[in-house]
Amino acid sequence: MNESWKNDPKLQGVDRTKLDMLQKLAEQGMGKSPSDLMSYLMQLKSGSKNSGLKFQPGEIAAIIEVLKIGKSPEECARLDRMIQLMSLIK
Repeated sequence: MNESWKNDPKLQGVDRTKLDMLQKLAEQGMGKSPSDLMSYLMQLKSGSKNSGLKFQPGEIAAIIEVLKIGKSPEECARLDRMIQLMSLIK
């Protein structure tokens, strides 16, 4: 996965450690089936409490906005569905 997304000006206020962690998680999640990905995300959610990194709502919104750049409407909709599922799991 290309790391250039982390240099987007919209993310200048987000701690680089958080962006690097997201990059690593995305790379580990690539190639997983939807059911495996959901299981993976659930494990991440439970493990994230131990990491000490907390994302503020503004950081999350900026990251999602940047991740949607250049994506098709279908890919953006898929990302929105994933976000909705994750918010239900909260």
